[in-house]
Amino acid sequence: MESTSEVSTMVEEPAGGDSLDTMSTEELSINTIRTLAMDAVQKANSGHPGTPMALAPLAYALWTRVMRYNPRNPDWTNRDRFVLSAGHASMLQYAMLYLTGYDLTLDEIKDFRQWGSPTPGHPEYRHTSGVETTTGPLGQGLMNSVGLAIAEAHLAAVFNRPDNEIIDHHTYVICSDGDLMEGASHEAASLAGHLGLGKLIWVYDDNHITIDGDTDLAYSDDAATRFEAYHWHVQDVGDEAGDVDALTEALDAARAERGRPSLIIVRSHIGYGAPNKQDTADAHGAPLGEDEIRLTKRYYGWPEKEQFLVPERALEHMRQAVERGAKDEAAWNEKRTVYEATHPELAAQLEEWLAGVPPAGWDDGIPDFTPDDGPIATRAASGKVLNGFADRVPWLMGGSADLTGSTKTLIGSSGTSSRHDYGERNMFWGIREHAMCAVGTGMALHGGVRPYAATFFVFTDYARPAIRLAAMMGQPVIYVMTHDSIGLGEDGPTHQPIEHLASLRAMPGLTIIRPADANETAFAWRAAIERLDGPTMLVLTRQKLPILNRISLGDADGTLRGAYVLSREGGTTADLILIATGSEVKVALEAQELLEAAGIDARVVSMPSWELFREQPQEYRDHVLPPELGARLAIEAGATQGWLEWVGQHGDVIGVDRFGASAPAAENFARLGFTAANVVERARTLVRAG
Repeated sequence: MESTSEVSTMVEEPAGGDSLDTMSTEELSINTIRTLAMDAVQKANSGHPGTPMALAPLAYALWTRVMRYNPRNPDWTNRDRFVLSAGHASMLQYAMLYLTGYDLTLDEIKDFRQWGSPTPGHPEYRHTSGVETTTGPLGQGLMNSVGLAIAEAHLAAVFNRPDNEIIDHHTYVICSDGDLMEGASHEAASLAGHLGLGKLIWVYDDNHITIDGDTDLAYSDDAATRFEAYHWHVQDVGDEAGDVDALTEALDAARAERGRPSLIIVRSHIGYGAPNKQDTADAHGAPLGEDEIRLTKRYYGWPEKEQFLVPERALEHMRQAVERGAKDEAAWNEKRTVYEATHPELAAQLEEWLAGVPPAGWDDGIPDFTPDDGPIATRAASGKVLNGFADRVPWLMGGSADLTGSTKTLIGSSGTSSRHDYGERNMFWGIREHAMCAVGTGMALHGGVRPYAATFFVFTDYARPAIRLAAMMGQPVIYVMTHDSIGLGEDGPTHQPIEHLASLRAMPGLTIIRPADANETAFAWRAAIERLDGPTMLVLTRQKLPILNRISLGDADGTLRGAYVLSREGGTTADLILIATGSEVKVALEAQELLEAAGIDARVVSMPSWELFREQPQEYRDHVLPPELGARLAIEAGATQGWLEWVGQHGDVIGVDRFGASAPAAENFARLGFTAANVVERARTLVRAG
């Protein structure tokens, strides 16, 4: 590897001319990208200028020579997708979006990283026109891109016909050393190679620099060999980051490879052209400084005192993307018109899949459960519910991280999606919880499919960053998380989620539903399918639970409102409210009977979803939890944190604020206080105190 001092000699002589007029239009455009990034970061006094400076030729090749997109219709169905997994280099993407004619202005470039600006520090989905996914945490964009490619492959397999390939586009990614160091990259690349996703192309910016310094400090992987072992098509173009023709040739070769995903390795020089900061960590995470910018612009042959200069010749050249994109989309629309005429049923189905709205009567096949059917674990009930409606929502696809039999998430009417048949709906993710959830987000971002992902609830620890970004982007991924508590018994505390409910309830935008029986599970699935503006997590039991008798108890459709009165008090006014979720609801019902015998009139509220309950009108919430009744006892086999919101200052919580134990489930519940007798004792204390 070249040392910093050796590399820095490369920038002693100017690359540009003495005047902008002497530059080729290509060079002028590339230097415009570079200087916009430098100036925006400097004005914000925050950001990462070095990578945009180094990769401007690559971005130019992608946006002007390779990718198909329409700046005036960023949501065009058959556009190529671009993911900046190296999200710290956001100014590279913003510069390209502005220059090629997306809905982004030069003034908004100048407001880089400012409050309310569409140019935030890292790209954010739905915040900036043309940004396909929110990136920042390294590796997430890589995993999202695999989901984008899977969705394209699935839709193509289902809808393309030999006479009309209506779905046919690529996914391009720029990733960094940091992306490849993250373990997420291994999960994503391994899966993509196994599936043979030939329309997925990653460009690895091998610039040898991270925030701490040279990558030699902690990283010496042979990336090419690594990806060849993943069954990828690999090209190493070497020190050609500035050669647009060489980059285009490599991208074209990657496009021609249809049986394997592609990796293009580019040895770039971070902070290219900066005489004192090229190939140093100083060009990574901080502004270059006014003096260094002046010297760098001199090297480019750029007016040194000009800021945010966009030469008209460069802008006119780059804005040709608008006309080119309109033609590309128009050609595809003609193709779609022919498709609609020759394959009308398929065309109608494609539109339905892309809309993603559940059709009327989609849930008609969901079974109603009676006490005679039980007891049944909610994970098992979930499997029956899923297969009751799956054929009516044919764009639903997903699976489990090597726990299909345990999570009950197999769609019985479908086969396995694989490189041999992308048209099937069951995904086998392998032991890749993080990739499973992030790839699911990418599938949702693409559109046309509705993903679900399943594993044991405790293993959300492996996937939390991906779940968080799905919530941030409002993507309707469905998580089926089973084995929800200390009821996991003999598997011991490593497999028993304790703090997970509290932790995930703290995540904005995520709806969690922990049903008490099979019928609440059925309505939990209804809530999940019908929610299109964010992710939903079903938290389900391993152990069997009785099916509640709905003749004498509240209707399970109360699940859709987050909480409901399951069993009313006997008199006109309750002495106490017992609030429970999941498997603990039956304990609350047992305790209610014992309390009645002791002369205490209790109401039982089933509260499967805090988030859904918060969405209800105050009048309804007060009906379920009357504000004047302060004696409230919550019962949940998880951390007590957060329950104060529902039990109030005068209430109490029976929970688990320690790790579980390896023992039969019944013994775990008994020893940790989840018995009707303990509930009665705690309830009596509350009533006496009131």
